Amino acid sequence: MVDVRTAGPEDAPAAGRLLDAFNREYDAATPGADWLAQRLVELMGRGGTLVLLAGDGPDGIAVVRVRPGLWSAGDEWYLAELYVVPGRRGEGIGRSLLTAVLNRARAGGADLVDLATSEDDVAARGLYESAGFTRFEDGDGGLSFFYELEL
Repeated sequence: MVDVRTAGPEDAPAAGRLLDAFNREYDAATPGADWLAQRLVELMGRGGTLVLLAGDGPDGIAVVRVRPGLWSAGDEWYLAELYVVPGRRGEGIGRSLLTAVLNRARAGGADLVDLATSEDDVAARGLYESAGFTRFEDGDGGLSFFYELEL
C-alpha cells in the first residue's frame, strides 16, 4: 500500500496540478492548476470536501464531497475525482486512495459512497468493482444518464 494523507491548504498547489493534469489527459476543459488550487483551499476551508494525496510526488489524488443523506441518518460520500499520474499506474496507488476513502467514510459514519465513471474507463471500473461497488445502469437494468446544466 502507498502512503495516503489528508491534504491541507499547503498541499493545494500540488493538488491543483494533479487535477489540471487529469483534465488535460482526457482533453477536458480546465481552469488551470492555480485556479484549482485556490478553489480547493476555499472548499476545504468550508468543510464538506476532503482531498487525499498519495505518494511522494504526490502521484495520486482523490477528492470527496460529503453531503447529508436524504434517505438515512448517515452521510453520503461522493467520490468526485480519483486520479493517478500515468507513470505510476498499476502500482496500487489508485487502490490505496480508494481504500483510504472507504476507511474514512466508514469511520465518519457514512452509509454510502457513490461515484460515476465513463464506460470506456475500464481500469477505473475494474478498480471500483473489485472494491465491492455495484454498478447500476438503472433499477430495471437499463442505461443510466447523468445530467448537468452550467449556469
